[in-house]
Order: sequence, then structure tokens, then C-alpha cells
Amino acid sequence: MKILLKKAIDLALSMGADYADIRYSKFDSESISVKNGQVQGVDYHSDYGVGIRVLCGGAWGFASNPDLDDSVRMETVVKRAVDLAKASNKVSGNNIELAKKESVEDEWASKFEVDPFTVPLEEKLELLMKCCEEMSKVSGVAITNGGLDFIREDRLYMDTEGSEISQKFVQSGGGISCMSLLGGEVQQRSYPSAHRGNHNMAGYEFIKEMDFLQEAPRLAKEVVELHKAILCPTEKMDIILGGSQLVLQVHESCGHAVELDRVLGYEANFAGTSFLTLDKWKNYTYGSKKVNLVQDGTTTRAIGSAKYDDEGVACTKSDLVKDGEFVGYLKSRDSAKFENGVSNGACRAQGWYNVPIVRMTNVHLLPGNETLDELITSTKRGIFMCENRSWSIDDKRWNFQFGSELGWMIENGKITGMVKNPTYTGITPEFWGNCEGVASKDEWKVWGTPNCGKGQPMQVIRVGHGVSYAKFKDVKVGVSK
Repeated sequence: MKILLKKAIDLALSMGADYADIRYSKFDSESISVKNGQVQGVDYHSDYGVGIRVLCGGAWGFASNPDLDDSVRMETVVKRAVDLAKASNKVSGNNIELAKKESVEDEWASKFEVDPFTVPLEEKLELLMKCCEEMSKVSGVAITNGGLDFIREDRLYMDTEGSEISQKFVQSGGGISCMSLLGGEVQQRSYPSAHRGNHNMAGYEFIKEMDFLQEAPRLAKEVVELHKAILCPTEKMDIILGGSQLVLQVHESCGHAVELDRVLGYEANFAGTSFLTLDKWKNYTYGSKKVNLVQDGTTTRAIGSAKYDDEGVACTKSDLVKDGEFVGYLKSRDSAKFENGVSNGACRAQGWYNVPIVRMTNVHLLPGNETLDELITSTKRGIFMCENRSWSIDDKRWNFQFGSELGWMIENGKITGMVKNPTYTGITPEFWGNCEGVASKDEWKVWGTPNCGKGQPMQVIRVGHGVSYAKFKDVKVGVSK
């Protein structure tokens, strides 16, 4: 394989490219879904191929190829990438400059204990079916669901600057959920989160750690109790966010907002831009002094981690927001010049058939000094929300409205009851500016978002987020009439 990739990038240079990189990827996945104790689907997918990117006269060209044994096809694909770059150079008006990086030869593999692809399908199905059975025992539960997802990917990267990098990834995840339909109202509870559960860079041991069977009865009980809960009031009050709800808040209002290609307008046609424009770099208050956000492509077990990104740049940890001040972007080699000229290893592609673009690695809200109990006891009136149910945010990552599956009313420092259909809305810098506290590292954990979409054509990437719990004051909750 190395000989094939080396031949391709040498061919690109001979055709007039100033620079070329090439990525081989072999991707295997397994996805299992069960509904009401019946198998809904067992999907196995496997593909492999190469994508080559070239720079000619200051413009990019990219082409991909699944036919690795066809030398004529490979030559045609390399020529297509070069021709596209030359054509783009005539009309783009941009002069791409690549930030410097080290030339490396390296091999890396994620760690796991139990290869999920060796675990019998029967064992996986039995787990999900038992969870459905346990949830369905509670009267009022109408629909039960369970799902497991596993991926394995081998990547080989080479470029004309001398880098040669091999990386191997194994990831596992899943979740369970149930729904209740009573009196024309639908309620849902999920564990460990909605949207296909939680995911880690780990093997089947992670599925066992989540202990779905133990949590299934609680979910079923809560989903029925939600029908009797008070409706989320419409007023301004304090809120405490945790779990996947805080993950989504970080993902949507910070992670996407600091992607430098969005700031430069490259995403304007599809997913929008960002309010964190270049003039705000190191010159803008994003939140209160309690707010510290980092990107960290090296986080253990996080699904956005790697040793190198898809440009051969070493993944790093860097500040995005420090003590409330906006200090950094997520960058690629060709966008880094607009900040400090150094890529932080945040350029990735989905598979071999897509061009690398700026993507979140793992974006974390760093732990603070409080505990969840302290956040609750310091709240006179508020709602504790967890497990996301819905979200909406504008194309600049400015205005948002989110909803959770479940809320807990807090009055005079104590939880007094359940709240159904909790929602909240805000403006990003005002919301984070009202952050009054963040729970400590003892309650901090890494979550995995396996379905972050961006780009045209759409690329679905895997992102990690580390959060604990956070409290925000004077937030508008409920939906106004």
C-alpha cells in the first residue's frame, strides 16, 4: 500500500502539483437496532479507498478512488485532482499558504480491551432485548428501543513533505430509550443520552460499563411519571445543565462557532458562519470567568482523538476560551495564517472519499471548583435539565433554543419535583456570561457525539466532549404564548 500511495503523490508532482497528500482508509462498521424486543436492523458496512489532495498555484484539487488495483484508474484520479486544482487557481483569487509542520514517520493505535467485532451478535442482541423487556414491564411504556454501534478504521497518510503515518481506531457506543403515550402526550427517556447514546474510543468493555440493564427500570418509571409532572414554567430563572444537554450546548454554541473555516465564510452556503469573527480573536468576552473551553485531540477514550489529523499535523490541546475570554480557533494548515500561523491539528475528513476540512476534535468545558450539590443548594429557584430532546441554533451560532427530556424543579436549594417539556433559550455570549459555576473534575466525564454533520457534500464526523455540570443565572425557560 505504501508503494501505491508514494507512486500517486510522485505522479502528482510530475503533473505540476506543488504539494500533494494522500489518505488510504479502510472502514468497518456494525450497527444494531432493536425496537419493542424485535430486531429492526443489523447493518454491516465495509469500504476502502484513497483520497488525494493537491495544491497547484495556490488552489486545491481533490479526487478519490476505490479501485486500488487499477493502475490506469489511479493515474486518472491523480490527473483529475491536479486538473481541478489548476482550474480552481484560475477563478478562486485565493493564494493558499500551508502552515509549516513537522515531517514524521509514525504508527499509532487506540487502546481497547475487547474487540467489539469479535463479540457474538447473539450476545449483543440479547442485551438489547433484555433491556426492552425490562422497560416494557412498567405499565404505560408504549415503545422501547436499543441500539449498539461499533466502528474500526485503519488509515495510512503520506505527503510530499515526507510524512508517513499509520493510525488505527476502534470505537464503541450505544444507548436505550423508551416512550410513553398517554392522554395525547408523548414523553421520552433515554440512557445514557438521546441520539444513539454515548460513544467512546474503546472496545466492548465500554458497553458493559454503561450497564444498560440496571438503568432500564429507572427510565421506564421516569417516562411514565413525566405525564404527571408540572409543565415547564415560562419565566426567567437559574438552570443547571448536565450530561448530554451540556454537551450539546458546548457543541453548538462554542465548538461550531470557533471553526475557522466558518469564520472565513467557507460554510456560509450550508451550515452558516460564526459570530466569533477575526476581529474578536483575543479581543472578546465569550463568557464569565468560570468558563474555560479547550480543544483537545489527545483526550483518552474520546472519539474525536487521534495522534495526527488528516493533514499529518500532530493533534494538540489548546485554549478556545480562557477565563471567559475568546482566545483561539479550530484550524487547518491553510486557515492557520488568519490566526497565529500554526495548525492545531483540527482538519479531518469522513472516510477516504471526502476532502479534509476544519472539524471539531474534542471540545471540553473544563471542570470548575463546585459540586453538583453546591450548584443546587445555591439555587433559589431554577430547573436542573439533562438528556437533550431538541435543539435549534441560528447560522451564526448566536440565538438558540434547546429542550430536554426531563427537568427537576429546584426551590430554595432543594429539588422539589419533576418538570416535563423543559426548554430554554438565549444568546450565546449572554448565556455563557451568566455562567455562575461549573462542577469539579470529580463529576467530569467524556461523552461522544458520533453524528456531527458539516460540509458539502455532507461529512459526518465523530466528536468528543468533556463536561461536568454548569449553572447559569437569569435564563428564559419555557415557551412563550
